[in-house]
Amino acid sequence: MFRIITLRRLALVTMLLAFCVVVFGAYVRLSVAGLGCPDWPGCYGHLAPQAAEGVHVGKAWREMIHRYGASTLGTLIVVMAVLAWRWRRHGAPLVLPFVLVGLVIFQGLLGMWTVTLLVIPLVVTLHLIFGLTTLSLVWWLWLTLRRRTSDPWSGTRSAMGGGNTAALLRPAPRYLQRLAVVAAVAVAVQIVLGGWTSTNYAAIACPDFPRCQASWWPDADFGEGFVLWRGLGVNYEGGVLDSAARVAIHFTHRLGAVVATLALLCVATLTLRLRRDGSSRFAAMAALGALALQLVIGISMVMKGFPLWLATAHNAGAALLLLSTLGLNRALRRS
Repeated sequence: MFRIITLRRLALVTMLLAFCVVVFGAYVRLSVAGLGCPDWPGCYGHLAPQAAEGVHVGKAWREMIHRYGASTLGTLIVVMAVLAWRWRRHGAPLVLPFVLVGLVIFQGLLGMWTVTLLVIPLVVTLHLIFGLTTLSLVWWLWLTLRRRTSDPWSGTRSAMGGGNTAALLRPAPRYLQRLAVVAAVAVAVQIVLGGWTSTNYAAIACPDFPRCQASWWPDADFGEGFVLWRGLGVNYEGGVLDSAARVAIHFTHRLGAVVATLALLCVATLTLRLRRDGSSRFAAMAALGALALQLVIGISMVMKGFPLWLATAHNAGAALLLLSTLGLNRALRRS
């Protein structure tokens, strides 16, 4: 039991660090510091930024701090995998820790390509997607370890942990579980659209709300806006698309927000109506809270002219929304 608790605590620390790395990475990108260090893994040939001609020290430090955090995250994930292998006979899960090792290695490659390929939108978006995937899997690992010692939501101790056990409940109806999966997919797609909006510098393409360019259906070039690959040798920092293509990206992101909101509202409301266990109800409330927070941040960001701190908070809100949606899916499948 001590070994599982130790691994669980390490997973919690890793999850918190992963969240910070994802959010700070968004800050680096939004502050146009993605090429603050044009080489990799060092910065102008050094492990730490050096003041020199042509070097923007502030951007360089932001980029390197992100790299330091990502390297520390990778180290913690490797340590978790090693401990899980050593303690496998004591009930430590093996699949997730080793999947995470492979994932963090791929993330390192994406980080390198982000710099060496001059922040190509597709690579930067993939870097965000797999960063959030890493965070999600560490969160799922923590919930798995938490389940083996105590209830992750209400604190009720399981048979392994001893003490009183709550009456076992049937899992939620299949249709509700499927709705939760639909909501999770909608949230994931919306996050991908948000990443594409950010990496193509399309956030300011619709400076008004609720309309875009003073229209409910603005002039937009969807074909040009969603070209995934435009070749090598182009510096994409600042964006290369014209106004109509950026409007298409931003407007699609807004439409995705409507779909994701309706899907999550539906499943959370049904959960609160149909389920009586504290786990499911808490998960539904957490998802609704994260959804409300993200909507407020998103609308405020447009109304206030896209300040950097709100744009960064929007990325943090997306991460919280994703984690809460996954938590709701897990709660509905528990018995």
